[in-house]
Amino acid sequence: ASPNGLVVPVLRNTEFMTFADVERTIALFGQKARDGTLALDDMAGGTFTISNGGVFGSLMGTPIINQPQSAILGMHATKMRAVVDEKGNVVARPMMYLALTYDHRLIDGREGVTFLKSVADKITDPARLVFDI
Repeated sequence: ASPNGLVVPVLRNTEFMTFADVERTIALFGQKARDGTLALDDMAGGTFTISNGGVFGSLMGTPIINQPQSAILGMHATKMRAVVDEKGNVVARPMMYLALTYDHRLIDGREGVTFLKSVADKITDPARLVFDI
């Protein structure tokens, strides 16, 4: 978010970026948003959005696709919640809700759910993300 509201800059060619490159680019866009120097071209041409409402305390929600994009992933706040462990005990664990909204004209439901499950697995076990497993 910028002082004037929410902006959604587009990271381009992320398939060639490292995690550090992505973080640096996000930080650069954040600074441009705060300085008021973000250009319309910085926010045009996206195909997929990641929305992190969790930084504002959002616990759950359904993100809406920004047309003509194909999908949006909503990531919400991580909070301690009661869950049942493998032994049947109720324990407190950090939980985060994810929501994926996608255009069914472009993305088949099976692929959408498979992608969402893959994201959840990688968040649960970051080694999967770092080591690409």
